[in-house]
Amino acid sequence: MPGVAHDADPPGLRPQGGPHDLADLGAVMVAQHDIGVLVQAGGRQIVHERVAARPRRTLQPGLVRLDQHRVETQLRGEAHDRLRNRRLEHHDKLPRDGLRITHADDCAILDGVTLAPTRTFVPQTLQLGRHLVAPPVVLAPMAGITNVAFRRLCREQGGGVYVCEMITTRALVERIPKTLKMIAFAPDEEFRSLQLYGVDPDITAAAVRMIAEENLADHIDLNFGCPVPKVTRRGGGSALPWRRRLFGRIVKQAVDAASPAGIPLTIKMRKGIDDNHLTYVEAGLIAQEAGVAAVALHARTAEQRYSGQADWDAIATLKQALDVPVLGNGDIWEASDALRMVEHTGVDGVVIGRGCLGRPWLFADLQAAFAGGSAQALPALGEVAAIMSRHAHLLVDALGDERHGCADFRKHVAWYLKGFPVGGDLRRSLAMVSSLAELDDLLAQLDPAVPFPAESLGQPRGRINAPGKVSLPYGWLESRDDDTVPEGAEMENSGG
Repeated sequence: MPGVAHDADPPGLRPQGGPHDLADLGAVMVAQHDIGVLVQAGGRQIVHERVAARPRRTLQPGLVRLDQHRVETQLRGEAHDRLRNRRLEHHDKLPRDGLRITHADDCAILDGVTLAPTRTFVPQTLQLGRHLVAPPVVLAPMAGITNVAFRRLCREQGGGVYVCEMITTRALVERIPKTLKMIAFAPDEEFRSLQLYGVDPDITAAAVRMIAEENLADHIDLNFGCPVPKVTRRGGGSALPWRRRLFGRIVKQAVDAASPAGIPLTIKMRKGIDDNHLTYVEAGLIAQEAGVAAVALHARTAEQRYSGQADWDAIATLKQALDVPVLGNGDIWEASDALRMVEHTGVDGVVIGRGCLGRPWLFADLQAAFAGGSAQALPALGEVAAIMSRHAHLLVDALGDERHGCADFRKHVAWYLKGFPVGGDLRRSLAMVSSLAELDDLLAQLDPAVPFPAESLGQPRGRINAPGKVSLPYGWLESRDDDTVPEGAEMENSGG
């Protein structure tokens, strides 16, 4: 598969040397800044002298409880802000095949010292286990969207990781036919990526073992970010990290089940339930200690759903707290947004969700951007129509039924035509097609010379909804350390 190299050595991704010896303090190390290593010990913060090898931040069970708000405030302090604008030292630990952008206008005077121009490191690869992925771009799993047809359409544009729709662990281990059919990969999809949703540690581990033993995928991601009420009210998705012991058991058992087969396991999560119940730093540390290959953060809370702006500062906070690769997700509508996120947060890669809806060519823009180019695809309406037709044909081939494939395509029409001057009647007809011949006849009525609507660039796509109260199981917030699996939590239907 283009963009993925196998059996590559992972140079520089994991810092050498074990944790610095702070056992006498009974401390949890939470951050390293350019002024030293910041440590929380016994309810107070101290600055420990700089050490030669960057220590891993680890949770030491039974010593200190991590206070999410204290850590977030700490990481967003002056030292964190200063470091975020001077990432050269940190990124020297990453593979050398990256791009550096120099900003001459970033010179500043600080405490009488003139700083050299800052340089932003733009990573060009992402290490997931033995797999080297280029560019460091991930297509987020989206229910009813990221099937084999859409993934192929996107893969043809550029490299990266293309994740299938969410698979529920219970449906997988019980071999529900619909779920097994959803685990479909094209013959040339060499790096097969699959996302699992589960709430029971044992069932999740069984699902991972099944994937490994039956060679169903090369990469597994665990879903801890879904904000949908039918998921959170069962204690799943973005609600689950609040129960940190249960979260830790799920991740640890999944990693242990995947490791013998050499399958890298990652997690994707949100900031927390709401602004008063943030969990992302602590959850990231727990996942890192469990052995995950990377952590992805959608920088919104479950309460926000898909409203407002993504909090990129939270992504920067998480990046500073972890040693494993961190991927950022939220409000990446253009390739330039991805580079801005890297510059702002220092992340190791980006996750693309709604930004590619009706725009699979975004992955071509991303490949060019991470390689140092500035090319941007602005297809005219005729080119968009050709992609729409190909998308529908791929869906029909994948689903094996023309009527079903065309019906599945209908939801994509509005996304493809966003911003183009296409009349309401024609739009409605396209959104009701039932055959490929009908679709092609309607597409032929479009003016192929109409240029791409530049005013739609950078605009949100897909669902945009208002914040809403998060549905949770009764008493869910009362105990963070209860690791009991919620009754009826496992879902039988895959796809979200």
